[in-house]
Amino acid sequence: MIRGARQLLTMRGPAGPRSGAALAELGLIHDGSVLICDGRIVEVGPTRRVENLAGARNAVDVNAAGRVVIPGFVDSHTHLAFPPPGDASFDHEAAVAEIRSTNTRRLQRRLRGYLDAMARHGSTTVEAKTGCGPDEGAEMKILRVLASLSASPVDLVPTFLVRLPSHRAGRGREPLAAYLDLLPKVRRRGLAAFADFKWETAPDRLATVHRLMDAARENGYPCKVHADEPNAGGAMRAAVERMAATVDHLEWATAAEARAMSGSAGVATLLPYVSFESGGPGAPARALVEAGVPVALATNFNPRLQASLNMQTAVALACLRMRLTPAEAIAAATINGAFAVGRGSSIGSLEVGKIGDAVVLDAADYRDLAHRFGANLVHMTVKRGDIIYREGAVAGNLEEPE
Repeated sequence: MIRGARQLLTMRGPAGPRSGAALAELGLIHDGSVLICDGRIVEVGPTRRVENLAGARNAVDVNAAGRVVIPGFVDSHTHLAFPPPGDASFDHEAAVAEIRSTNTRRLQRRLRGYLDAMARHGSTTVEAKTGCGPDEGAEMKILRVLASLSASPVDLVPTFLVRLPSHRAGRGREPLAAYLDLLPKVRRRGLAAFADFKWETAPDRLATVHRLMDAARENGYPCKVHADEPNAGGAMRAAVERMAATVDHLEWATAAEARAMSGSAGVATLLPYVSFESGGPGAPARALVEAGVPVALATNFNPRLQASLNMQTAVALACLRMRLTPAEAIAAATINGAFAVGRGSSIGSLEVGKIGDAVVLDAADYRDLAHRFGANLVHMTVKRGDIIYREGAVAGNLEEPE
């Protein structure tokens, strides 16, 4: 039982992803408690009512007095496995070769370390993309490693990232043929929950992307669109026409293009770190919200180019630079992130029947997340009713000088 939260943000609301005014509705309970049994939430509400339930009498008690409790963060767009860490100068072929040559156990340890750090910062579900290109050996290696981490305290959602090589490397098969073989193979083995397509603008390459998106849908993949380049309008139209689950990045999208997405069932996944680090344009978050498009937030964690894994900072940046309110940003980082990875019915909010994923924040008000930039406010992370991280004292303090 998580007892007596000063503010309990349940995110209770409509059955689908939140959009428009509903994005700011937090389902806030003052002096609230959550009761979790066998990994599932069995009650949530005012402490006075929940603590009198029979199931609360023998529960392990977590005192959240004076603190804020929210659903676990859902980081719905990361490049956890590729590229490998190293110098920011990026050579794709060299990075793929490094994946092929890296010992599998070493790769597992590296990714487990990232996931542990994410848990310490409050993430309880993380999406992870491949991205080696049409190199079957490297892609399958990453997917198998991601599958091996299914027992990690943090839930992992694997995504098969389809990206055309920038040029013919002089070896191997044509990308179209290679991916047409890989897509059904990965699907049959249950190694990826989504297929994500790096958007292209050159007509011949765009035709290939369209062909592969159609093949992915024929093989039963929910699709995502990776729209991180100028001329994002085409990617947004394709996402709507092909009923993509999400369209991600959108740093180059205009407010007019955002309004054109009105009525789409897909989620726009925005990555505040990208424009903050590059100094370039940011996604039109305010226009998307006002157009009624569901918006999610994610870190875009990339160990070589953007090694930021703190969803709290993504929330702060969305408020500081994208003009989202704190309530909107927290909903985008929890319940809408859950829908962006296809798990909105089981995670992302603190509701009866959902998985018991929660974060206890060392803050007196949820709005602290908007301005405590770069800090880690997590006092405790709870995954399926188990405490997987607890804030501790700093060890080895020097004695006070006389």
